[in-house]
Amino acid sequence: MSDRPDPGTSRARVRRGVGAALVVLLAGAAVAVFVTAVTPRGAEREVVPSPGAGAADGGPIVSAADPLIFVHVLGQVARPGLYELRDGDRVVDAVAAAGGLTEAADPAGINLARPLADGEQLVVPAVGEAPAAATGTASDGRVDLNAADVATLDTLPRIGPAMAQRIVDWREANGPIRSVDDLLAVSGIGAKTVEALRPLVVP
Repeated sequence: MSDRPDPGTSRARVRRGVGAALVVLLAGAAVAVFVTAVTPRGAEREVVPSPGAGAADGGPIVSAADPLIFVHVLGQVARPGLYELRDGDRVVDAVAAAGGLTEAADPAGINLARPLADGEQLVVPAVGEAPAAATGTASDGRVDLNAADVATLDTLPRIGPAMAQRIVDWREANGPIRSVDDLLAVSGIGAKTVEALRPLVVP
């Protein structure tokens, strides 16, 4: 009897080997398609954790593609300091970036839902401590249009962060605001907004 392998058997083994390789390749392709399908759009963008509050300790993640703002967080937070956040973030995001409130903090002393403004200083008071006075607020509680910063102007009705910044820019380019009606010269502010602001501001 010949010891040479049967040609038919060898061909069968080759076919089985090729078939197994094809199965592995197809399975790999299917996995790649599945991963692509479930990966959110933009997930490949670089992300940068806020200073002192990285993803490992629950801090917010800032995408490199998002506009950035800087907020100085002070008072009753775990890690006071300067934080880099997203444009559109709110006070609650700044508090989270700073490690959260301390046991002595008074949550009612700040508006956690308020949008943040670039360059503002956020002070979290302790229980029993008076909240820090807003920059540019007159003694009667009205907002001083010539002294208020972006964050203070943003507290006014119908005025968001972008509009507040335009008021500051107009003031720097044209000099002091001498009348509430001067706001009509600011892009985006109309007569209805001026009338709504009139009892709340001083020139």
